[in-house]
Amino acid sequence: MNPAGRGRPGMKPRVKPATAADWVSGARLRTLPLAIAPVALGTGAAVVANGDGVWHPVRALLCLVVALCLQIAVNYANDYSDGVRGTDDHRVGPARLTGSGAAKPRHVLAVALAFFGLAAVAGLTVVVVTQQWWLISVGALAIAAAWFYTGGRRPYGYYGLGELVVFVFFGLVATCGTTWVQALQVNTESWLSGIAIGLIACAVLMVNNLRDIGPDRAAGKRTLAVLIGPVASRVLFCVFLLLPFGAIAFFSLFYPLASLTFFALLLALPACLIVTTARSSQELVLALRLSSFTALAFGVGLGAAFAF
Repeated sequence: MNPAGRGRPGMKPRVKPATAADWVSGARLRTLPLAIAPVALGTGAAVVANGDGVWHPVRALLCLVVALCLQIAVNYANDYSDGVRGTDDHRVGPARLTGSGAAKPRHVLAVALAFFGLAAVAGLTVVVVTQQWWLISVGALAIAAAWFYTGGRRPYGYYGLGELVVFVFFGLVATCGTTWVQALQVNTESWLSGIAIGLIACAVLMVNNLRDIGPDRAAGKRTLAVLIGPVASRVLFCVFLLLPFGAIAFFSLFYPLASLTFFALLLALPACLIVTTARSSQELVLALRLSSFTALAFGVGLGAAFAF
């Protein structure tokens, strides 16, 4: 008889089915600040554009639902696509639902599609409320970008384009889109803060891919970190994470409360120190978390400075 959890030679060991906690972990909650921050910035910029402290809480909430659901959807979609492609067979970090065999691929795909659907419903509601029908095409592009990061026959995330698309959609589109649906215009505050938060989002993706350089190279996944190597990736991470604080210096000339956002450096600087000296994946995971919270502090802090 075989001991529990062991199979005959050549057979894969039994995997314990995914628990509720595993499914929550699959949503990768530490990445959700990247969805919250641009909505906070875009809403603050909309208050400036409208004047007299006017904003639209329902529209802002719908934008937040869109951003959060898209972020969660892309996390499950990546789990599914990398798992069925075999990329996660080389993974050294936390196990994924599909790659580990803890969940059936079709179940992970169904959850991803469900969150894509929720994002689409919230987005269509925004379109109906604002009568800005052209935004349907923007939403469709956002969903396509989320899926084809690791999905499809030629996922762009496998060709070093992940940071570029993250900058566009988690920076400019999310921030400026939030401002537009509340003010029907996009001002300087929205553009510049969108660029800034987009760079921080790139930093989060960079440190994630820096951690996975070895496994990704073995799997043929050519992320930007794989293409430029670990040394340049560490330098670029610091540039991505620290350059946005130049925008804080600029906005501090016009919004006194903006200078308080410099406190986010208490998270950003340790993240940079860790990345430049890290010798283990656990250290890079910590840097990833600090970078995500930097995005949250940056977005909420500067957004509040605009609004108040």
